[in-house]
Amino acid sequence: MKLLRRSLLVLASLLAACVQSPHVAHEKRDGASALVDVATESDETPQRRRARLRVELGSAYLQEGQPQVALDEVKQAIAIDPRYADAFNLRGLAYLRMNNVALAGDSFERAVLLNPADASAAHNLGLLRCQQSRFDDAEQHFSRAFTNVDYAAQARHWVARSLCQASAGKPLLAETSLARALSLDGAEPAANYHLARLLLGRGDAQTARAYAAKVNNSLASNSSSLWLGIRIERQLNNADGVRALADQLRARYGQSRELSAFDRGAFDE
Repeated sequence: MKLLRRSLLVLASLLAACVQSPHVAHEKRDGASALVDVATESDETPQRRRARLRVELGSAYLQEGQPQVALDEVKQAIAIDPRYADAFNLRGLAYLRMNNVALAGDSFERAVLLNPADASAAHNLGLLRCQQSRFDDAEQHFSRAFTNVDYAAQARHWVARSLCQASAGKPLLAETSLARALSLDGAEPAANYHLARLLLGRGDAQTARAYAAKVNNSLASNSSSLWLGIRIERQLNNADGVRALADQLRARYGQSRELSAFDRGAFDE
């Protein structure tokens, strides 16, 4: 569960920008709904455009680590257009950053209610419900999100879903979700990292090594991935591999908790 909590904000922030449902215009013909066209900027009302600009500004503030300023922008957007789902979704992310889980959940629920096709809000609500150990509820929201998720974001969606499945005590199902993620994007760092973790956890260090190496041989490597690589190489009795990765960890992340664990010999952390 600690892993899920550490990953929640990261994944939600990553997906907020890319998991957006298309705005589609419809018209009625003989009682049926017919697809007409994708809405563009010229189709926006002045009210919606003003609200959207506030949300975009708030999103920028949130990415810069200023959730309170982002929240102020969101409040203004909602005052302008109380039915703008994207504003409530961003409000949820801001409250998450401020550790207000109750208001974050309320915000995501409002976003989904206003726009049931909003994949980003459904996804974020799924992550939040998973953090609260409401796993069945989380899976329902993930399923709804995947119906509308943009192809470019599908790999990250499956990674988030796998984290929830692992937290629910379903590691094999989590592995399947990570495999789906990697079938969409074989270089996705989070998918490779978490699959390596799961494989190591069930004793398959040899297979785990290949996935961990994809991360550690890329620009996405960090203290967590290097530490995972060290633990894998230690399991495989590869002293040279342990030493090489430990040297990188010491040189790049000298103050990290992972290096502290290595120096103490706490390989189970």
